[in-house]
Amino acid sequence: MSTKIWRAAVIGRTGRGNYGHGLDVVWKQFPNVQIVAVADENEAGLTKAAERLGCKARYADYRKMLREERPDLVSIGPRWPDCHLEMALAAAEARASIYMEKPISRTPAEADRMIDACDRAHVKLAVAHQMRIAPVLELAKRRIAEGAIGKLQEMRGRGKEDQRGGGEDLMVLGTHVMDLMRQFAGDPVWCFGSATVGGRDVKRTDVTEGPEALGPLAGDAISATYSFPSDVTGYFVSKRGQANGVRWGLDLYGSKGIMTIRANMAPEVHICESPRWTDSGWTRLVSPDDALPGNASPRGQDEANRALVADLLDAIEKDRAPIASGVEARWTIEMALAVYESHRTGGRVGFPLKSREHPLTAPPQTRGAGRSR
Repeated sequence: MSTKIWRAAVIGRTGRGNYGHGLDVVWKQFPNVQIVAVADENEAGLTKAAERLGCKARYADYRKMLREERPDLVSIGPRWPDCHLEMALAAAEARASIYMEKPISRTPAEADRMIDACDRAHVKLAVAHQMRIAPVLELAKRRIAEGAIGKLQEMRGRGKEDQRGGGEDLMVLGTHVMDLMRQFAGDPVWCFGSATVGGRDVKRTDVTEGPEALGPLAGDAISATYSFPSDVTGYFVSKRGQANGVRWGLDLYGSKGIMTIRANMAPEVHICESPRWTDSGWTRLVSPDDALPGNASPRGQDEANRALVADLLDAIEKDRAPIASGVEARWTIEMALAVYESHRTGGRVGFPLKSREHPLTAPPQTRGAGRSR
């Protein structure tokens, strides 16, 4: 194990995304990481963060912090993605590897620029998709590979479907579902999707700027079909006010049974080993690594972040891609925005998306006039 002492800095934005889900304090779990500075344009938030993190150097301007402190590692904490691109470019210029809150970006074009900048600077970019490293999901993959549900045939994913259901759900919670789909079925080939409001197709006048700087959004109901290799079909649906989070996750249907994943920092997985898909013989899948030593509770936010940062440090030392890399995170944005691109063009769209900009800002096309790709 390396004896290197890593210098970490934290970027937050109080009132506009804050510090994410624990992305500021995660460094305190590593004895070989020293938090050297924090940046926040909000003076009160900056003071609290510096006290919380135990660092003396504090900056109102994150660019100045990166220039003067030259950290090895940077947390880009704000949950609002409108600042992610500029912060990532500044971190890459300072030759700092990044741990970033999700969603990675508002468009594939923004993600492209981040990934390219990090590649050119020879630094790593990891995104806080905590379920990518959940022990129970690794066990779930092994069980599927061993034939627990037979040949995977289809996947059905849903968002939280609370007050954010539809377009907002697609971008916020749907990205986790897209990431789960790819973990089990590989990269999608095409998408066919639709967005409706009040039961009718979304129009240009229905497009609004999303909350929390998510970018353009539309629709109180979203539905999408994805084609994956090996004849696996994936579905995603979100309808506003329909479930309030109880179904958020992914169901995997195989020739011999079903596996259900209810999403969270510590996902809950159940298996029904029956080709009828209706039997009551469900068992809960639990990994021995799901609970911390001496604690019967499942892993939560702090441990999920710790695992992803440990993987990031290992990726830097071994010069490999992090498990939750920027490339993996970019797929979640492409899969989400493919729904709007398909709706806009009236046909299925292939991956990677040809247009890297947001479909809801592109010139409208008549539904049904699109061409399959």
